Amino acid sequence: MNVVEKPKVPSSQEVADFDQFRLRRFIDSLPAEELEVRRDPTDLADVAQAFEGNAKAVRFHAVGPERQELVGNVCGSRSRLALAFGVAPDALRAEVQRRLRSKPEVLEVSRAEAPVQQVVLTGDDADLTTLPVHLQHGADGAPFISASTDFVIDPKTGWTNVGMRRLMLRGRRETGIDLVAPSDLKAIYEATAATGQPLPVSFVVGMHPIDHIAAVMRLPVDELGLLAVLRDAPLPVVKCVTNDIRVPADAEWVLEGYLDARGHVEAEGPYGEFLGYYGAVKRNPVFHLTAITRRRDALFQTSTIGGRSLGRTDTAQLGSLRSEILIMRALEIAVREPVAVYVTTSSGGSFNVRIALRQRVPGEARNAITACFGALANCKNVFVVDPDIDIFNDEQMDWALATRFQPDRDLIVVDRLRTLPLDPSLTGGVRVGAKAGYDLTWPFGTGGRLEARVPAPPTFTGNRFPSLEAALADGPKFFEELMSAVGSRDGREVVVALDALRQSRGIDRDAEGRYFIAQTPRKTD
Repeated sequence: MNVVEKPKVPSSQEVADFDQFRLRRFIDSLPAEELEVRRDPTDLADVAQAFEGNAKAVRFHAVGPERQELVGNVCGSRSRLALAFGVAPDALRAEVQRRLRSKPEVLEVSRAEAPVQQVVLTGDDADLTTLPVHLQHGADGAPFISASTDFVIDPKTGWTNVGMRRLMLRGRRETGIDLVAPSDLKAIYEATAATGQPLPVSFVVGMHPIDHIAAVMRLPVDELGLLAVLRDAPLPVVKCVTNDIRVPADAEWVLEGYLDARGHVEAEGPYGEFLGYYGAVKRNPVFHLTAITRRRDALFQTSTIGGRSLGRTDTAQLGSLRSEILIMRALEIAVREPVAVYVTTSSGGSFNVRIALRQRVPGEARNAITACFGALANCKNVFVVDPDIDIFNDEQMDWALATRFQPDRDLIVVDRLRTLPLDPSLTGGVRVGAKAGYDLTWPFGTGGRLEARVPAPPTFTGNRFPSLEAALADGPKFFEELMSAVGSRDGREVVVALDALRQSRGIDRDAEGRYFIAQTPRKTD
């Protein structure tokens, strides 16, 4: 037998809290409005339906004949991501950006200390088909491990690259892996395969939401450090058993192995993709398993991805937050005062971008649009509004599009830009496409006119005067201000008083409709 269950070895020094960023601990902390718990035995065939359109994370206590624990849709809401960081949802992006400015601290721990290596399976005992992996969509090519985070070492830099990739089960010790879209891992793999060498890789399954956010970032750094800075705490790592890759020591599961050097040779897919449609069968590399390590009480994880309820999936929420951070970084350089950014989850968390902007000089709305085009390849439609529009409110965005936009003046279309090949609106295998910008701001300098102001109920907060005539002598006033001036709670008596003044003194109105006393008394017949 190649099963090794290590004894509990007390640490010789306090290097890390191995439970602080544990997935199981985070799930245990979720309130009832964020978590659905299913304690009854559940067939793997019934797991996917439980996630469809579900706004909550779902925890199963007994899936499959082995009665294993499984959790999914953990990152499927902005509120749960905010809970992971300990902030309110509207403060999440700013908190992530704050942490990204920190200095990382990574601590290597021994295998004896690392909870993720409490159980080690190698040889024939390392069997992918013993894991609670379920069929997620009806036309998927096989069950997929969908919450897998890949760790590889870039031979050129020595840095650890971290990303998220699905794994399609091909047997007990083989899976497919999608490496078609441009990515750091694809570049690293193809450079290694060109030398005829396999690429060691380890996949972590079962991670804190903070680690998932770090995994979807694309920044030119050693990405172990990204996990550390986003945790805002030292990251304990441990070297894998069958390769030299370092992974979080506090994770739930690790699948160790390598990608063989044959290249994109094996059929992989179809799969329900993050844009809500199926991705077709592709030719992709093959992952070969060499070891499984885990905690004694490991909690397996799955991610929600495709389907009609796109905005409630892990991938849309993670993609939205990642996109907002990258776009805000670009906006802070391109324009003077970006106010807010939101990438809609219903567009997969990348295609439709909304920006609130306080323009200081003409043309900044267009600068913001073009900055987005360059900052994010997946960005397809950019909508820029003035700060009075709530970009998180669909009704207000629709209103701004209807009333502040002229297509011949405010629509920007740029073609032949790099885009996402997975976009189903593309045909013929093209890898470039068009992007559109919608300037929904008032033309610069015109937002203060009456026709641009938004009606609201009167508040009657104006100054008091001894008489209506005294109020008008103070300067032009709206009818609401005249009611406030004389303490009217009705208004009709003000109409009568204005009419009397009109006859005796002459009353006129300015271009905005404010009343004022004419310079000379008005003549009457």
